[in-house]
Amino acid sequence: MFFGLRIPTRLDRPLRPPEETAGDIFLDIWAQDLKIEKIFIHKREYLFIMNKTLRQRAVLDVLKHGSVASQEDLQRHLRRRGFKVGQATLSRDIRDLNLSKTSQGYSLPHGDNGMGIALPPVSRLVREFVLDVRSAQNLLVVKTIVGSAQPVAAALDETDWPELVGTLAGDDTILIVCPDKDEARGLADRIQEMLS
Repeated sequence: MFFGLRIPTRLDRPLRPPEETAGDIFLDIWAQDLKIEKIFIHKREYLFIMNKTLRQRAVLDVLKHGSVASQEDLQRHLRRRGFKVGQATLSRDIRDLNLSKTSQGYSLPHGDNGMGIALPPVSRLVREFVLDVRSAQNLLVVKTIVGSAQPVAAALDETDWPELVGTLAGDDTILIVCPDKDEARGLADRIQEMLS
C-alpha cells in the first residue's frame, strides 16, 4: 500500500489549504512498506523536474513496460511520474526518440529496449549539464546538474577520444579515467572549451 506525506519546505508556518499555499514549495514523499519510492519537489502542484532528458528517459521507461495506445495515454503515464507535458512537446519527444506507432500503439523502435536510441551530441550535453571539471593526476571529476551525470557519461563513452579510458557516473558526478595526467589535462581543456 502506498502512502504520501506532504511537507512544506518552510516549517515555521502551519499547513494551510491548497488554495492558500500557492507560493509555497512542497516536498512530497511517496513510500510503500516503509521504503521510500519517490520524492517530488513542487510548487503549485507543478513539479520542478521538467527537463527534456529526464522526460524522454521517462517516456522510454514507460514504453519498456509495453506499448501505449495513444499520446493521451502516454501523457497520463508521464503525469503520474511527475511530468506535465503538452501535446506538441510530446510529439517532439516521440519524433526525437524515433518511436514507432503500430496498431497496438507507440512502442520502442525495432522492438529493442531503447538501446538503439542515439544520445544528443556530447558538446550539447556538456554545455547544458556540466557545472565544473577538476583534475587529480590521471582522473577527472566532472560535476553536473543533479540527475544528469549518466547521460553525459554515456555520451562521453561513445566518443572515440584516445585520452578517455572510461567513465563512472553517479547522480551528479562523473569520474573519468585517463591514461596519464597529461591526457587528463588535455581532456579537461577540451571539456572546458565546450562549456565556453
